[in-house]
Amino acid sequence: MEFRILGPVDVVDDGREIPLDGAKQRTVLAALLLADNRLMPDDRLSTLLWGWDPPATRNAQLYTYVSRLRGRLGPQVGLVRKAPGYRLDLGRAAFDLHEFQRAADLGRAELAAGRFDRAADLLRTALAHWRGTPLAGTTEHLTDRELPRLEELRLAALENRTGADLELGRHAELVPELLRLVAEHPVRERLRGQLMTALHRCGRQTDALGVYDHGRRLLAEELGVDPGPDLQGIHQAILRDELPGPAAAQPRQASGLTAGPGAPATVWTALRPAMLPADIPDFTGRSDELATLLARLRPASEHPEGVGRTPRPPAPVTVVTGPAGVGKSALAVRAAQLAGADFPDGQLYADLRGQDARPKRPDDVLGWFLQVLGVDGRDIPAGLDERAELFRSRLAGRRMLMVLDDAADDRQVRPLLPGNEHCRTVVTSRDPLTGVEGSRPLVLGSLDFPDAYHLLASVAGPDRVAADPASAARIVELCDRLPLALRICAARLAAHPHWAPATVADRLTPADRRLDELRLGALDVRQSLRPSYRGLDPAARAAFHELSLAEAAAFTVWEAALLLRAGEETAEEVLESLVEARLLTVGDEPRPRFRFAPLVRLFAREAAGASPAVATAEAEALAV
Repeated sequence: MEFRILGPVDVVDDGREIPLDGAKQRTVLAALLLADNRLMPDDRLSTLLWGWDPPATRNAQLYTYVSRLRGRLGPQVGLVRKAPGYRLDLGRAAFDLHEFQRAADLGRAELAAGRFDRAADLLRTALAHWRGTPLAGTTEHLTDRELPRLEELRLAALENRTGADLELGRHAELVPELLRLVAEHPVRERLRGQLMTALHRCGRQTDALGVYDHGRRLLAEELGVDPGPDLQGIHQAILRDELPGPAAAQPRQASGLTAGPGAPATVWTALRPAMLPADIPDFTGRSDELATLLARLRPASEHPEGVGRTPRPPAPVTVVTGPAGVGKSALAVRAAQLAGADFPDGQLYADLRGQDARPKRPDDVLGWFLQVLGVDGRDIPAGLDERAELFRSRLAGRRMLMVLDDAADDRQVRPLLPGNEHCRTVVTSRDPLTGVEGSRPLVLGSLDFPDAYHLLASVAGPDRVAADPASAARIVELCDRLPLALRICAARLAAHPHWAPATVADRLTPADRRLDELRLGALDVRQSLRPSYRGLDPAARAAFHELSLAEAAAFTVWEAALLLRAGEETAEEVLESLVEARLLTVGDEPRPRFRFAPLVRLFAREAAGASPAVATAEAEALAV
């Protein structure tokens, strides 16, 4: 049984949510949970339920709420009356606040000890327990009292996590997140200092100084104070170009994750795995695809009956596939977060880095998973097959959800599959991975216009977009309604308050500059296309160049054969290889037509002309 207050207040038992009777009963439950096994007096419960004006029948009503709650929870926990109040003993039941605090405390200790990799992982585990606004569904009397404390705990853990990521050299990835966090919490100086540090390490000294100046004015106008010494110190270090770099600039390599004497398995067995990244608050659109994915994650017993009135077989593996920048990871994480209650034994997550020059090896990922599942590092086998067998044994009988992000191919994925009918796996990949047994694809394309427009507005700010809807519509179309491109434009608008949407639209309009504009820190449309291009064989690469220079952006096999001066069979083979690489799309119109997305076509024309940007990218790829 699991009690949860870091979001809507609820209780989950064996994957099933226990029904609760409205705000008053949820308030009683949450108050008893927050009392942490101590006696909660009647008068305090009364105040949390009704404020300072309780009804004359408050004692009778309180007794009714507790009695019904006791009946719903059953004998697994102890809810006892001990005058003058009530006490809740959770026994062996889990409580999300306790799990959060345990992981956050461990993460803070690891951060202080300079073990930044482990600190970042532990703090991500802690923050994954937050499912929205805490104490949702309870009375305002309870939230007014407890919400500020809980929010402070979350922000402190978040600041520690971003601090660990900064020390690991992940500053480029952090800039968009820190821009949003500073906008939401403008007077938290630690977040502002982290944003300044990330910007400076990205080579954006002017932007970093602007963030400081804006914070200094805000603190003076709203609080009448100057920035604290830590923030002033960062400011002075940036001015003198003396800001230190990351303490551990190299990102974590999975091969170094086998546990040693300093990493006892008891650290992990104390935690139920909750490794999912934080959900994206401004996730937009994909309602049909999200519904499909959630349906595939349901337990087999919940699937509609099919022919012969037998349960429709579940999809143990779903491969979310599509071109670069289309939002595969965001959809997978959103679905996994929403389906978390169906998997009481936890969630596993790994970024397989399939588009990197050196994807993660499956034996390294298995070593990490086994450690998370409580296997002492000294007991983890050396071989891939032995690790896979031990992993499947550890998952036997458990109901767990696994997300494998950015897979390279089926050889990387197959050893990581649970082989357990109670588990579900979501894989994201540009490759549909049709060779993975039991898998079903879920193909993503660009957003439709309303969802794309809403995404731009939600990240950049609704008021900014509403002030010039025509320019915002231009941005949406110039970005091909691609989520990655839209987020880059929206983040640039958010980072430059003096820019109007027309400014961004005008900067995107020249075709020869568009890909340069669609770049912000680690977010880069051009670089996102590079791995697919790098994986082409010489014939497909030459065809990619040649077809992009044609006047038409779409063509049949016969038209492509003419452009390539090749036979139709050869042309069709090349076109299909470009479709498999997600560099072309194909539609049924009465004859199949192969089509360039506009941004992909710009990239292909750059590559055909050996532009400096592409030449640099190729040199970097060869150097790896």
